[in-house]
Amino acid sequence: MVFGKAGKETDGLGRFFSSLQNRVIPGLSFFVFSVINVKERQSFPIQAVQMVKEKEERKKKQEKKSVEKEKRSVGRPKGRKNKKSEKPTLRPELLRIQPVLAAFLVVLKGVLAVPYLVLEGHFGNYPSAWMVLQTGLQFVSKLRSDAALYEPFTGTYCGCGARPKYGSKVDVRQMKKKYLKSDKQADGIRTQIYQANLLNKGLAFSINVVVVLKTNLSTHQQAYIILFSTDLKLSYEKLFDYYTLRFQIEFNFRDAKQYWGLDDFMNVKQEAVTNAANLSFFMVNFSSVLLRRYRENNSEFSVLDLKSHYRGCRYASETIKLLPQKPDGILLAEIFQQIARLGMVHPVFQPVATT
Repeated sequence: MVFGKAGKETDGLGRFFSSLQNRVIPGLSFFVFSVINVKERQSFPIQAVQMVKEKEERKKKQEKKSVEKEKRSVGRPKGRKNKKSEKPTLRPELLRIQPVLAAFLVVLKGVLAVPYLVLEGHFGNYPSAWMVLQTGLQFVSKLRSDAALYEPFTGTYCGCGARPKYGSKVDVRQMKKKYLKSDKQADGIRTQIYQANLLNKGLAFSINVVVVLKTNLSTHQQAYIILFSTDLKLSYEKLFDYYTLRFQIEFNFRDAKQYWGLDDFMNVKQEAVTNAANLSFFMVNFSSVLLRRYRENNSEFSVLDLKSHYRGCRYASETIKLLPQKPDGILLAEIFQQIARLGMVHPVFQPVATT
């Protein structure tokens, strides 16, 4: 999660890519691990950490770009081997995330069993998958649209050289019918879902691939996404559902910014910035628990209504303290109820119990 921040003194301030603005902006970046309730389709942020780019990392990135610009000589680079190393080199971003993931799993240990970790398409690569598999979890993410996929080799070994691993290359726009799992049409759009266990030369193992292909029946234009999981037995419905549920985390970010001060805090020191961000995410979880009580009677009851309710209760409490004599219980409950409803957009009427 990236959000803009003005000034020059805030700890961790740097230049990060904002998907909302589709450009690099000056601001702060936080990586958040959340637990998603599949049945309730709701996300709960648990572990948040600030992403800080080190100066050495920036220098290495600039040096790498300058080296890539130089023309490489023809042939295999010196020291390159045929066999791909099973243990990849984790880039600095993953090295920062790895201990956070370990701490996140420690918090859940003995309380909640989480079988899958879903990360956005930016992490749809072998190092990220390898890092997640080391924790005992299965990985779900998205591949690049130009990812090269191959069927496992099923031909006859000729007896000469290494045994072939890769079969024919897969065209995701024209996949074989045996991989088709769903074919639906609605509003002039044909949606086909394919699933297969395929290979990618960037990964050291087979992956469970789900391709969602949409075709405009009038213009014949096509668009597709390639989802994958390291769990080869995961059904296409669950794989697709788990990845789309990742968007629920975006609602947590929205609420933290809009209602709980994530975009507005003025702290500049490291500890204060960390506390402010985590307090915002804590309030996201706490408010979601409080909302359940009121949404039983009114499904439209919002966070703004919740804040108005408790603000009204505080005003009523402070006002009653000024009275020379407190009113009786029934009248007191009516006062609290009326004042708490004043600022609500979707008020909930709760009758006062009488004896």
